[in-house]
Amino acid sequence: MAKVKTKSSLVLGRVVQAIPTLIGVIVVAFLLTRALPGDPAVYFAGPAATAESIEQVRVALGLDKSMPEQFLIYCRDLMTGNLGESISTGQPVLSDVMSRLPASLELTLTALLLSIGVALPLGILAATQPGTWIDHLCRLIVTAGVSLPVFFTGLLLVYVLYYLLGIAPSPLGRLDFIYLSPPQVTGFYVFDALIAGDAETALAALRQLVLPAMTLGLFTLAPIARMTRAAMLQALGSEFIRTARAAGLGWTKVLFAYALRNALLPIVTTLGMVFSFMLGANVLVEKVFAWPGIGSYAVEALVVSDYAAVQGFVLTMAILFVTINLLIDLAYTAIDPRVGFDG
Repeated sequence: MAKVKTKSSLVLGRVVQAIPTLIGVIVVAFLLTRALPGDPAVYFAGPAATAESIEQVRVALGLDKSMPEQFLIYCRDLMTGNLGESISTGQPVLSDVMSRLPASLELTLTALLLSIGVALPLGILAATQPGTWIDHLCRLIVTAGVSLPVFFTGLLLVYVLYYLLGIAPSPLGRLDFIYLSPPQVTGFYVFDALIAGDAETALAALRQLVLPAMTLGLFTLAPIARMTRAAMLQALGSEFIRTARAAGLGWTKVLFAYALRNALLPIVTTLGMVFSFMLGANVLVEKVFAWPGIGSYAVEALVVSDYAAVQGFVLTMAILFVTINLLIDLAYTAIDPRVGFDG
């Protein structure tokens, strides 16, 4: 009971600490959107609009008020869960974000799992065999992953796997046009199709995920592999590892039960940072693969100076980052109880 109570206190404490950060994000996002070039009233009124009609639209959007008044109105709406209405889609921003966020999360999580599945074993092998061809291969992949821009990697994969070899589906969204979207439960097409018992649609959605997930996974593979290698090298060189080996423990048990467990803290920290980077890199990947996620939504909103949509996107990203940091803190206590819930 005491442990549960302490964990609840940790969660509550982290949430309270995040409030000033979120307030700062709200203020900065509001000011930066007003600094964007272009006039949303002009866009919304249309190319044939007169000065009078543009002014009417400006009044309807509340842009005729002073900046402090606009900010107070925005904060009042936020308190009621109203993120405003997007002038580019004509829909509430909250509705747009909630409909597009699952697409981005499905792509990001799939890419992260793919990256972990390759980078973690590669980093462990490189640490256990320093100076060998495996170690050099790990360094080569790390260098390539850092050097190649994510949009270039995406275009290259499309050209080779789709255009030349024809083994990948067309890079045009989450599903081919011959399939219908599954009934929404989680917002993840693969899971929703499986829940509906439609294995064919689930496989089609998974195939559409391959190219964008590979693109994003290659971008994030480098830091995970590099950190895994460095953390494992440090753990394997520790005194307790030599003591465990001298006590006659098997190499596999020493490697995974002792070395890897002690190397997990920096690896988990890197995973949290990588996930944050992936949410940002999603913008480019989604545009390359016509992926209807929140990143492409933000780009379209920026083009037309859609204040409400941009502010909703920034606020959503901030909440996701706070959530990720909270999960990392909880993972620390699960991996190493010595960290403690009060740390």
